[in-house]
Amino acid sequence: MNNWLRENLWRHGVAIVVCLFSLFPLYLVILSSLKTSGSLQVGSFIPHEISLDNYRFLFHSPKTPYVLWFKNSLVIASTVAISSVVIGAASAFAFSRLKFRGKRLGIRLLLLVQMFPAVLALSAVYVIMERVYTFAPKIGLGSQGGLILVYLGGSMGVNIWLLKGFVDSIPVELDEAAKIDGASAVQTYWLIFIPLATPVLAVVCLLSFIGTFNEFILARLFLVEMNGRTIAVGLQQFIGGQYASNWGPFAAGSILASIPIVIIFLSLQRFIVNGLTAGSVKG
Repeated sequence: MNNWLRENLWRHGVAIVVCLFSLFPLYLVILSSLKTSGSLQVGSFIPHEISLDNYRFLFHSPKTPYVLWFKNSLVIASTVAISSVVIGAASAFAFSRLKFRGKRLGIRLLLLVQMFPAVLALSAVYVIMERVYTFAPKIGLGSQGGLILVYLGGSMGVNIWLLKGFVDSIPVELDEAAKIDGASAVQTYWLIFIPLATPVLAVVCLLSFIGTFNEFILARLFLVEMNGRTIAVGLQQFIGGQYASNWGPFAAGSILASIPIVIIFLSLQRFIVNGLTAGSVKG
């Protein structure tokens, strides 16, 4: 017993301190969402009064269409996640298995584009989408369709490289065996690649959803109308004022906004470890 205490007690102590340090911001947000003062100041770690006024305010205030913001975020994030998986999987399979003119140049251009931060293209994207609005308002500046196109353009390079690394790790003998059995490239894609790539596809879908759901800069730039905003942009109005910051509704909205991400993360948890390491075998 003494040996166990001497060898393992400090490890448990360090783990407990790290857990408390990591959970304190979450506890602070939950505590702020249950307070009516609208402040982040913590008088005591155990609240004397618990109120749901901040949550009621989000759903009943006519100036705060929180449900609509939540719906917009889910629609945009889901569309981007599904489209990223569909386009990225097909592109990765083509770059890895098919032979066509410009293949090597295309994959190098994808890598080159990813070397530059996305913020550098912010002004250029704004000008492009502003001109697109003149002849296609539904996918131009200020529209959710245009924002989805910008998100897809920014994430395709990373997703294709991740998926291509996984496709390269699949033995070529499986493709050759499928060809001997008379399978075409499309059949090989659907019957061999898709079943084997389920873990990495789940990871790409999860990362795309979380990244899009929490994104603020592009959404703030593109979505101007109150009813068209996402949660990240909509909640910013509670803390955007210099002398009128209201942290209570902001904390309550943040807690509710984290629920779909937690649900998706837990539902895809069994794919995450395999999927994150699958694309690093070959590249």
